[in-house]
Amino acid sequence: MDQNRYLEVINRAIEELDLEKEPRGLYEPIRYILDLGGKRIRPVILLMACDIYDGDENAALPAALAVEVFHNFSLIHDDIMDRAPLRRGKPTVHEQWNANTAILSGDTMLVKAYEQLLQLPAHILKPALEIFNRTAAEVCEGQQYDMDFEDRDDVMLDEYLEMIRLKTAVLLGAALKLGGLVANAPEEDLDHLYTLGIETGMVFQLKDDLLDTYGDSVLFGKRQYGDIVANKKTYLYLLTLKSLVGKDREMLARLFANQETDPEVKVRKVLHYFDKVNVKELTERTILEHYRKAQAAFHALQIPDEKKQILSDFTEMLLGRKF
Repeated sequence: MDQNRYLEVINRAIEELDLEKEPRGLYEPIRYILDLGGKRIRPVILLMACDIYDGDENAALPAALAVEVFHNFSLIHDDIMDRAPLRRGKPTVHEQWNANTAILSGDTMLVKAYEQLLQLPAHILKPALEIFNRTAAEVCEGQQYDMDFEDRDDVMLDEYLEMIRLKTAVLLGAALKLGGLVANAPEEDLDHLYTLGIETGMVFQLKDDLLDTYGDSVLFGKRQYGDIVANKKTYLYLLTLKSLVGKDREMLARLFANQETDPEVKVRKVLHYFDKVNVKELTERTILEHYRKAQAAFHALQIPDEKKQILSDFTEMLLGRKF
């Protein structure tokens, strides 16, 4: 049950996907995005969930591939909407080819994801499709909320949390639940697995928001303060805006509405307001709340302790702490 072995199994299966087809302009971008790699977190935890319930890894592999192909499909379309030039240090698909090709290749990936799901055993196909369909729609809903927020100055904290639940967390929950489903895990445990994935995803995204401002840029692997410079309405910004009053509140909102402010000056002023309301500690409290919900779901699983350790080790790698 080694994480690296799961990754090897998934990467080998991705390499074996039949993408050497015509028209090449449609299928080459699919191979390109899938070959960019990454940690493959979602398919790894799906295989892991299947394994801890003594399920058949080969039976779960189509679901793992479906989740990973869908995830990368969503990245292609997200990059188009965000006008992102790079993905994992390489040109995005719409930059390497063009937006029309990226849209078509992404659409084809969604079809390929369903082709994989259709290989699941017949007795779990209907519930698997129900999980996948609901999750796919929710991810799209989350992306729409994210885009809507760019043009709104009245985004509430609860709305932001719901957006990251949909955009990021539900696919982790679905991956764990699908893995358990293939292994015939008890219905109650399927619910716990889903909750574990949701709350882990919430912790992951909130921690990502926090580390952008208060993390070590070398360890984090990203440029520090990127969210502030890009005017992203993160949890830190929304919480600070809610906590401020009067001119301070107006000034922070103005800083995030102004595209012309010198980045260094902007970061310094924003950090002043963040520190004034102690947003780092307040955000850490919210992260801890979601972590405790994940922890409760984890401990409710009806599996032996030695198998729980596998999930605990994985979350330590993902979040930097054990359950």
